[in-house]
Amino acid sequence: MKFHSFLIKYGEIGIKGKNRYIFEDALVRQIRYALQGVDGEFLVHKCHGRVYVDCDGDYDFDETVESLQKVFGIVGICPVVRVPVAELAQLRKDVVAYVDEAYEEKNMTFKVDARRAKKSYPANSMEINCEVGEAILEAFPEMKVDVHKPELRINVEIREEVYIYSRIIPGPGGMPIGTNGSAMLLLSGGIDSPVAGYMVSKRGVELEATYFHAPPYTSERAKEKVVDLARLVSAYSGPIKLHVVNFTDIQLYIYEKCPHDELTIIMRRYMMKIAEHFAKKDGCLGLITGESIGQVASQTMQSLAATNAVCTLPVYRPLIGFDKKDIVEISEKINTYETSIQPFEDCCTIFVAKHPVTKPNIERIEKSELNLAEKIDELMQTAIDTVEIIEVKQGE
Repeated sequence: MKFHSFLIKYGEIGIKGKNRYIFEDALVRQIRYALQGVDGEFLVHKCHGRVYVDCDGDYDFDETVESLQKVFGIVGICPVVRVPVAELAQLRKDVVAYVDEAYEEKNMTFKVDARRAKKSYPANSMEINCEVGEAILEAFPEMKVDVHKPELRINVEIREEVYIYSRIIPGPGGMPIGTNGSAMLLLSGGIDSPVAGYMVSKRGVELEATYFHAPPYTSERAKEKVVDLARLVSAYSGPIKLHVVNFTDIQLYIYEKCPHDELTIIMRRYMMKIAEHFAKKDGCLGLITGESIGQVASQTMQSLAATNAVCTLPVYRPLIGFDKKDIVEISEKINTYETSIQPFEDCCTIFVAKHPVTKPNIERIEKSELNLAEKIDELMQTAIDTVEIIEVKQGE
């Protein structure tokens, strides 16, 4: 069946009052971004409090729907058939033709829900409901009316054209990207951090990301893996500015000067400091990590407190109470899992101690960091000055 448009249904945007247009405009921008790589001509526009995607010529229906299902803020996608505005007799025929083509099995209950946005149309909504419902019953006697819990709800909207639709394809929900500021994601090559970025961006937050690379201990392929993960997340979040930081000299210096059972915590603290530097420089409002309480030694309550202590920006941890199984399920849903499990080590796993401290004392950690005083500021500045910036977009 040929659909001419998609009606986009949104959720929370509808309760934003006088600021609603800001969220609608952000949603329109994100839809346009999502459809950039889809073959076809698309006109995304607002009309009478609705958002529509009009499709000109040939297009791939499945690919279009798949792209729209990655746009945060959308709760439903309704494929629409458009026909010219005509008198009731022709409207009856048009809706009957729609039902006949759209549903091979007719043995179901239905309700007609008409909306007359074009007030010059001679019949009101109730009259349209009655006329169209009667036509459907005459054409398909096996169908029955149920106005309370119908199996099929046939929507007929009278606008500059007649919009007919009955199917609602679920969207991802959330809020449009860019409506809630931006945040810096600490992105590794693992399963958790891409999921954390996805979950925060679902609430309308733009993403930047920082990745800590440790050549020659980590390969170029490990870096490519992280770029691939950022690209997969960007299908939902929009373009991501990825900071690739050479962390090798800092790690080696910490390894040389600090107790080995504290290596992971101290390295993590310096990662947070560097990521926060870039976050503040770009006006981000917080940091995002993929940590979950107790998942590994560096994610106990005491360890999280030790890493938090070096930050002045808030640290958002959307996975904090998740089991690994929950995180894996989301990673499979957003298509990052298979990339995350590729066997290329990130810099964290190279320098892991055999027996890392699980309940670090912040005062003791700070005392150990005094051993770094001679060179750490210089090494951090070098890492910041030599950062590689990669603009990551879906499909590139």
